[in-house]
Amino acid sequence: MTTETADIKAIEEVVAAVERAQRAKDVDGFLALFHPDALWTTAHGKVLIGFDAIAAFTRTVLPTASWDGEVTYEAVHTQFLRPDVAAVKVRQVYHSAEGDSEGAPLYVMTKQDDGRWLLHACQNTEVRTG
Repeated sequence: MTTETADIKAIEEVVAAVERAQRAKDVDGFLALFHPDALWTTAHGKVLIGFDAIAAFTRTVLPTASWDGEVTYEAVHTQFLRPDVAAVKVRQVYHSAEGDSEGAPLYVMTKQDDGRWLLHACQNTEVRTG
């Protein structure tokens, strides 16, 4: 397995971990995926700078999030900007009885010295139809 192939697999596992954490409303599991200097912009435009801001928002919002159905996340494109930096386009779908809604997150991820990939700069965008 090439290094790039192994990194893509590791990145896809982080995206899968985001999905698992969201489904389980697992605040600590979700936060474990972030770099300490991360930047996160929510689908509704709220800008969160640094881990503490992301953690405070997540601890407030995730446990009380409500949706009928389930959410899925899929890494649909990974582009390495450098060997230790990747831009990852994600397809996020909320499946519900009323119909699906979609998000189009972009995760800029960085590879740490220990080989882990972490979310570093992320923008979640709501996909609107019509």
